[in-house]
Amino acid sequence: MTMEASVDARPPAAPVNSLLTSPILSTLLKLALPNAIAMFGTALVAVAETSYIGRLGVEPLAGIALVFPFVMLTQMMSAGAMGGGVASAVSRALGGGNRERAANLALHAAIIGTGAGLFFAAMMLLLGRTFYSLLGGSGEVLEQAMHYSQVLFSGAVSIWLVNTLASVVRGTGDMRVPSIVLIGVAIIQVTVGGGLGLGLFGLPKFGMRGVAAGQLAAFTAGALFLIWYLASGRSRLKLNFASFAFQRDMFLDILKVGAVSCLSPLQTVLAIVIFTKILAGFGTVVLAGYGMGSRLEFLLVPIAFAFGTASIPMVGMAMGAGLVTRARHVAWIAAATAGAVVGLIGLVVAINPGLWVSLFTSDPGVTEAAYSYFHWAGPGFGFFGAGVCLYFSSQGAAEVGGPVLAGTIRLVLVALGGWWLAASGAPAWTLFALVGTAMVVFGLTTMLSIRLVRW
Repeated sequence: MTMEASVDARPPAAPVNSLLTSPILSTLLKLALPNAIAMFGTALVAVAETSYIGRLGVEPLAGIALVFPFVMLTQMMSAGAMGGGVASAVSRALGGGNRERAANLALHAAIIGTGAGLFFAAMMLLLGRTFYSLLGGSGEVLEQAMHYSQVLFSGAVSIWLVNTLASVVRGTGDMRVPSIVLIGVAIIQVTVGGGLGLGLFGLPKFGMRGVAAGQLAAFTAGALFLIWYLASGRSRLKLNFASFAFQRDMFLDILKVGAVSCLSPLQTVLAIVIFTKILAGFGTVVLAGYGMGSRLEFLLVPIAFAFGTASIPMVGMAMGAGLVTRARHVAWIAAATAGAVVGLIGLVVAINPGLWVSLFTSDPGVTEAAYSYFHWAGPGFGFFGAGVCLYFSSQGAAEVGGPVLAGTIRLVLVALGGWWLAASGAPAWTLFALVGTAMVVFGLTTMLSIRLVRW
């Protein structure tokens, strides 16, 4: 009998819910569906916001492009990276039957989220103009970027608290409430941002400041609701402010996963910036063709995110209860499901790119470039989806080193390989093939790390 089998032979001390015993695949699907709906809603909000910023003019549209990488970094760090660390710690405590520790972890998580939000607010308010200038912003474009950035990042604490407290709730195995909150945030953002930005519904027109105010108002409302929800006793975990005391080990329990995980979104943003910079040298047509492909990637990430975040409480509770073999089964089944769904879409667009490209352009040059991208990169989508899902599952097990290393390898491959190909005068299709290869390498390396690392 293996050690894992002997560990799994012990029954959990105090099962909190069915996540420790229910069938894995059906439970994953049940938990993933609300996440997928919420993430697709968030993605559609980004598209809607871009559309009405475009009505403000070319300069605001260019300005939002400067701010977007930092907005994406804030969201990815708070929701996927540190949020995963929070959900992991809470679920492991609940799996071990220690509800008091889980409640205290939630309050420590809120402190971390508040501190991180204050850091982002200070950094972007003080250095935002410098960052946007380094990205090429100047004149009216830079001013429009600052109008949006100053309002949005003044409320960075609200963004961090929404994603941190939503992760606390996810750690209990409840995916429905966080999803409803995020959908509500999206509706408020579109309504208030559009109204104040464009002067709709008889409201004054504030331009970019008004658009950002919509997001600020939405996340503030979401944060207040989640604080009330967790403090009211309506959730599976009630916050107990009266008995709270700072405990160093609880901060470490969250940060040992969340802090390391924060390297992953940094790698993602760097890879996007570097590759976009390289492709810009091939001309507008090639860059636009790549844009068609990256837009689909942006909409596919929520699928991997949905299965990945669904796996965190299942893996975490199993680890907390000593059910190591079950935890690993959850991780592999989640990765296989996410990889199969994302991979199928990738194969479809690789065979028939027109199903997607024709929705956006009829320009022959852009179409040709986009077709080339999907032919070469599409087959790698499934590996990328599986790798992203395993990254989240490893958070549940508090073992994120391997997936983060896989992300580093992908970043180096894209940066050095892209630079070498561009310097060698290679055609654009070789860079698209590099993107697909990097996805495959990332997925396989992540799988190998999960296979080799002892949970």
